[in-house]
Amino acid sequence: MMKLLVTGGAGFIGSHTSLLLLEEGYDLVIYDSFHNSSQKVFKRFEKILGCDETYLSKRIKVIKGDIRDKNLLDEVFNYYSSSGDSITAVLHFAGLKSVSESVINPIDYWDVNLFGTKNLIEVMAKYDCYKLVFSSSATVYGSTSSSKITEDHNINPQNPYGHTKAAVESFLTDLYNSNDKWSFTILRYFNPVGAHSSGQIGEDPFGVPNNLFPFISQVAIGRLEKLLVFGNDWPTTDGTGIRDYIHVIDLAQGHISALEKLLENNNQILKLNLGSGKGHSVLDVVKTFSKVTGVDIPYEISNRRSGDTGQNVADPSLSKKTLGWETKRTLFEMCRDSWNWQTKNPNGYN
Repeated sequence: MMKLLVTGGAGFIGSHTSLLLLEEGYDLVIYDSFHNSSQKVFKRFEKILGCDETYLSKRIKVIKGDIRDKNLLDEVFNYYSSSGDSITAVLHFAGLKSVSESVINPIDYWDVNLFGTKNLIEVMAKYDCYKLVFSSSATVYGSTSSSKITEDHNINPQNPYGHTKAAVESFLTDLYNSNDKWSFTILRYFNPVGAHSSGQIGEDPFGVPNNLFPFISQVAIGRLEKLLVFGNDWPTTDGTGIRDYIHVIDLAQGHISALEKLLENNNQILKLNLGSGKGHSVLDVVKTFSKVTGVDIPYEISNRRSGDTGQNVADPSLSKKTLGWETKRTLFEMCRDSWNWQTKNPNGYN
């Protein structure tokens, strides 16, 4: 089977996608800095797949590395090229991803997200690897009055994280226009949540979570005292922010569909929303989570966070038309699987 490079393959989305890729028969090179992820995820793969370390080591090579380290990236590509087992395509998850952190520390975000991607692209080209699936974000759209966002919506990010994702999209578009060897699929995620149904892998942020679901989970399990709701004066039904939540397994399956489309075609660039098309407010999520768990979630209204927007919901129809992909899992299932992960792993992977 062909070999794929998965950058950030130990992270929340990367690990779930890597697991599905293994189940589909792909062999993987996982390149991760472990800045916000754990190497313990791979032992969990063994439990889910029902295999031992010897078998898994034949299917996955794990390399600890930063995408800013161009020399190490070159060594990786050179090793597989020299052995006659060249890397066919790349799924690029690696990057920094906190909106609030990016406002405080934009230098690191530009350095990792844009210049790290530039390093990767240059090494890929050197070794004649011209197919890439890129993890972008719905933050590239910024604030909108539209009920649902299509891919041709104005690109107008409201924070440094979104700026870096939009810049990488522009960079890849310029590359595509300059050289007909390149093929890119750019996936604009909305809000990935949930966990694998086994409870073996899930989202395990370091420190205080930046995202709603792990924050609620940690309040429910007792690790945090209460949920902070950032603003109740947004122009929404209950005043709290509305987001399009997508189960991480649906998102991972979207990557499989995107990869298959990429491998079928040369010289293409696709920019696609991956979302459910359904919006839920923060309080909707709190109520559903309480219903699923039987645990009351104490919360406190706080000020809006810099860089946040009031509503962000996908129109996923182009992904369905192009990839034959759509979400299957409900908000109830997202809450259920998040809670299953949290209760089985109250301290994450530690």
